[in-house]
Amino acid sequence: MYEQSQVSFLADEPTRYESSPGAVRSFCARCGTQISFTADYIPGLIDITIGSLDDPEQVAPTFHYWESRRLRWVQFADALPRHAEFPPIE
Repeated sequence: MYEQSQVSFLADEPTRYESSPGAVRSFCARCGTQISFTADYIPGLIDITIGSLDDPEQVAPTFHYWESRRLRWVQFADALPRHAEFPPIE
């Protein structure tokens, strides 16, 4: 997740879709890959989907959120901080 001012798209702007009131998902108009998520409840922030990056290995996670909604059988083998819902915004 980044501040929107930190993110720019080098080629075409992604296509936007308001998936629910106040929440917008963007995706590649050519292949349909989801690229980002923005929402009114996280003003100024943009969540970039890791799978849409050319080299996702370059972006290591720093925490996990929505832990309260994690499938019981999913276990992450790390000691990163976990947040039940959305992490605190500083």
